[in-house]
Amino acid sequence: MSVILTETNGSNERRKVAIVGAGLVGSLAALYFARNGNHVDLYEYRDDVRKSELVQGRSINLALSQRGRKALSQIGLGLEEQVLSTAIPMKGRMLHNIQGKTSEVIYDPSFKQCLYSVGRKQLNELLLNACDKFPNIKCHFDHKLTKANVKEGQLEFKRSHSVEGIKANADLIVGCDGAFSALRQNLIKLPGFNYTQEYIETGYLELCIPAKKNEFQMPPNYLHIWPRDNFMMIALPNQDKSFTVTLSMPFDIFASIKNPEELIQFFTHYYPDALPLIGKEQLIKDFFKTKPQHLLSIKCRPYHYENKALLLGDAAHAMVPYYGQGMNAGMEDVTLLNSLLQQLPLEEALAQFTEQRWQDAFAICDLAMYNYLEMRDLTKRWSFRCRKMLDTLLYRWFPTIWVPLYNSVSFTSMPYSKCIANRKWQDQLLWRTFLGFVVGGLGVTGSAIYWQRFR
Repeated sequence: MSVILTETNGSNERRKVAIVGAGLVGSLAALYFARNGNHVDLYEYRDDVRKSELVQGRSINLALSQRGRKALSQIGLGLEEQVLSTAIPMKGRMLHNIQGKTSEVIYDPSFKQCLYSVGRKQLNELLLNACDKFPNIKCHFDHKLTKANVKEGQLEFKRSHSVEGIKANADLIVGCDGAFSALRQNLIKLPGFNYTQEYIETGYLELCIPAKKNEFQMPPNYLHIWPRDNFMMIALPNQDKSFTVTLSMPFDIFASIKNPEELIQFFTHYYPDALPLIGKEQLIKDFFKTKPQHLLSIKCRPYHYENKALLLGDAAHAMVPYYGQGMNAGMEDVTLLNSLLQQLPLEEALAQFTEQRWQDAFAICDLAMYNYLEMRDLTKRWSFRCRKMLDTLLYRWFPTIWVPLYNSVSFTSMPYSKCIANRKWQDQLLWRTFLGFVVGGLGVTGSAIYWQRFR
């Protein structure tokens, strides 16, 4: 996604800003820039999402949490209220074991905070409709970025039914064009730009649990998880009473299922309660319709080039989707950027954005990797549940001191790197307390034995 914006830079001067990518982060950034008086050109290589259908297999549901809500709220257009009016609250995880029995793990038993399941297409449409209300935002669909000269602020786009390229200029180019960012490919060529990417050995495939008699087939106010050690399945509720189901497995397991009979046998063994909900015919159709998709994690820095270019969202920090923070982190990028632009000249603001954001971006990429392990395996272990209960108890007693890791990530705006540091401090305290009890217990036991023997 590309958006062109105008920024004041601490004066009455307005800038022309080009934003590449009209997805969630790009359209939100366009709104912030336009509200501050800038001229914004928003470029998207696809057609207008409001006039098209979602691509099958790539519509993983979104879990809106505090960071995303804050970004929607601060724009001041009633967007948060509109989103929450149709979003489905999820108060916790519902775990499905291999026998089909379920158990609840509530996110926040103390203060009842929850995540909200929102549709990607619906939210994108809402943001684009808001963009249409600003005369200083111009949206350009079917514009694929082919060339970018960030030093000169020059862009060239290609349309699907046109041979000639379309040229544009901008004072600031903002890349919100996702994990395979075309703008980032141009920045990689510049000296001092660091970039790493990691594909995980797990792919994902999207399935569906349809509504039955216009009702949910499972309790709707949960993130449903089927943990199976080295693979898993999750389901999020939709507004039409269906569930979007995401099957995540190593590619070699996907490849081992070659025909409908093997697929039904696999689900009968590992997901016996989900099979009748999905339906055998629908499962076979959806499973073999598309290939499993790849997942990758991307880290890079800096996110800016002088006062000419900037990366936001997945273009700056793509992550695997298992913490539900991809959208939320991208939206938080926009709120941080806006705050800095209100205080500093443009070049200083962009430099500070990189300085303040990269450690947190790296942290949430790592946390997303960890949460996949937690969801597929650790949630089944008694040690995990005991720690969860202890965290909940301490959080209830000391809410300002003891904030569990998941709560700090999902229900606060605590920097992601501080969330990890906070967890390490908690682990160290609990370990020292445990050792203290062990040493104290040994001391008491030794004293008792000594007294019994030598009294």
